[in-house]
Amino acid sequence: MKISVIGAGNVGSLTGLRLAQENLAEVVLIDVAKGIAQGKAFDMEDARSLLNINYSIQGAEDIQNIKGSDIIVVTAGLARKPGMTREELLAKNAQILKDICLNIKKITPEAIVIVVTNPVDLMTYFALKVTGFSPRKVIGMGVTLDASRFANLISKELDVPVTEIEAFVIASHGEGMLPLARFTKVRGKPLDTLLNKEKISGLIKKTVGRGAEIVALFGTGSAYFAPSAAAFDLVKAVAKNESRSLGVAAYCVGEYGLKDICIGVPALIGRRGIEKIIELDLNREESEFLNNSAEAIRKNIDSLKSFFA
Repeated sequence: MKISVIGAGNVGSLTGLRLAQENLAEVVLIDVAKGIAQGKAFDMEDARSLLNINYSIQGAEDIQNIKGSDIIVVTAGLARKPGMTREELLAKNAQILKDICLNIKKITPEAIVIVVTNPVDLMTYFALKVTGFSPRKVIGMGVTLDASRFANLISKELDVPVTEIEAFVIASHGEGMLPLARFTKVRGKPLDTLLNKEKISGLIKKTVGRGAEIVALFGTGSAYFAPSAAAFDLVKAVAKNESRSLGVAAYCVGEYGLKDICIGVPALIGRRGIEKIIELDLNREESEFLNNSAEAIRKNIDSLKSFFA
C-alpha cells in the first residue's frame, strides 16, 4: 500500500511520521516548497534506528510522486492566524486545493482522498466537486478532532481516563459544531446523566473554542499534534478496513434531511472510504442546530462556485 501526504507543514509532516511509524504503508510526503518535504523525510528516516522501527518514508516536490497511491491526505493550505475564522481562509485555500485536486484526478483516480485543509467541510465539498470522485471516496477530517477535544475536556472535568469516554460531535468543524452530550458516553453512561446542564454547557463552549484558543496561544500557526492524530486515525480506519464509526465531513444525499453538502456526521469508515452515514436519532433542538450549521456552510458554497470553472 502507498499513502501520500500533500503538504509538509506541521500537520502534514507529523501525519506522515505517525503513518510511517505504524508501518501501514510506504509513505510519500509532498510539498511544493523546495527541499522541505525531502528534508523532513530524511530527518524522519534518521530516527528509525533510535525508534527501532524500519518504516519507509520519502519526500518530494513533484506531485507526480503521488502516482500509485491508495490513500491521499491533503493538508496543504494556509494555517489560521489569530482572530481569523476558518471561512476567511476559504478563497486562498480553494485556489491551492484546485490544482492539487485536478492533479489527483489525473494521476490517481482510484485513490481515497482525505481532506484536512480548513475550512474542512467546505474544502471537502470543493475537493469532491473538482475531482468528480464518488462521494464515498472523499472524506473530510473535522469532527473527529472535535470529538477528541470534547473527550479530553470531559476527562479533566470528571477525572476519568479519555480511553473510557466515547464522545460525539456533529455539524460543521469549528464554531458551527455541536458536541452531543446525550450520545456521549462515559464508562457507558450518557454524559447528561453525570453532569448538570450548566457544566455541560461550559464543556461545549470550551470545545467549540478550543481551536481558536490554541491559535491565540501560539500567536502564529494552529494546532497540529491533535489534528495529525485525527488524520492518522482516519487513514488507519481506511487502510485496515476497520469499518469503524468516526465523525467525518461527509457528502449527504438525504441523510438528516440534508442534500448536496459536506458536513460533520458519524460514518462507518473502511477500505472503500465512507461505507455508510450513521443517522442518530436527534431531537428537535439538535436537528435545528444541524440545519442551521448546514445553512451557514451552504452560504459559503456559493462563493466557491467561481473556483469550479
